[in-house]
Amino acid sequence: MHIVIITGLSGSGKSTALKAFEDLGYLAIDNFPIRLLIQFLKEVEESLENKKIALVIDIRDKYFLREYSEVFERFKKEKYPFEILFLDASTEVIVTRFNQTRRPHPLLKEEISSLESAINKERELLFDLKELATLILDTSHFNVHQLRNEIFRLYSRRENTKDLIIHFISFGYKYGIPYEANFLFDARILPNPYFVPEFKLLSGREKKIKEYLLNSIHTLKFIEYLESFLYWLIPLYIKENMRLLTIGIGCTGGRHRSPAIVEILVERLKNRYFNINIDIVTTYRDIEKDVSNL
Repeated sequence: MHIVIITGLSGSGKSTALKAFEDLGYLAIDNFPIRLLIQFLKEVEESLENKKIALVIDIRDKYFLREYSEVFERFKKEKYPFEILFLDASTEVIVTRFNQTRRPHPLLKEEISSLESAINKERELLFDLKELATLILDTSHFNVHQLRNEIFRLYSRRENTKDLIIHFISFGYKYGIPYEANFLFDARILPNPYFVPEFKLLSGREKKIKEYLLNSIHTLKFIEYLESFLYWLIPLYIKENMRLLTIGIGCTGGRHRSPAIVEILVERLKNRYFNINIDIVTTYRDIEKDVSNL
């Protein structure tokens, strides 16, 4: 059995994510009541039905905030293989999405009269839950198609929970930092392939860009220091039973240097930790932005 609990802020894309899980073959249910969860899983476990399950559970269920901690602790004790996917987005983006759909926020009521206040209140209420998340995904920069593709990429081959998930995000500083990252590293100090005419249209995932960067002593030192830091950090995360480590690596536009550094680091980490229960996933957030202007 593989269970994904989808939760997070209203307007962050949970319905879109759920549809993507359904397309991946998961039994997908929206607005699932937290009080029925354990019994539901026991029924599924005893049946021959689909053992891949994705459930959206959030503040629309009035018992959710009160009882999720107890339910998730019971999950652990009964050894259910589950993940918590927490979707987030900036307040400005969520306001825009609600204005476009013209749907009311679940927390809008007499004492919380403005949409922005409702979003901030929900963010406050979900703070502790976010700390428990297996994977945090900031959807601020995704449209519905990009979010669907991201769910496909992250989950299409992952069916068993791991001791640690390491999530690398390449990004462009000009588009904002990924707020879900635990650590941010700035690759703008490295040689920029953008200014080499033959490399301008390529992305950092291509061999020529990686070879170009690896010809620089600054790149080699940058990767050496990052590797050393991660080799020290990863065992500590595992020892403390922390399930998610998110590393953001940024350059100016997120197309050349940061994706290349992510690819190089991922390859080296996989070679070092091939026999340990670690999952490494990657997001190249801004790699296709402004391609038409290159």
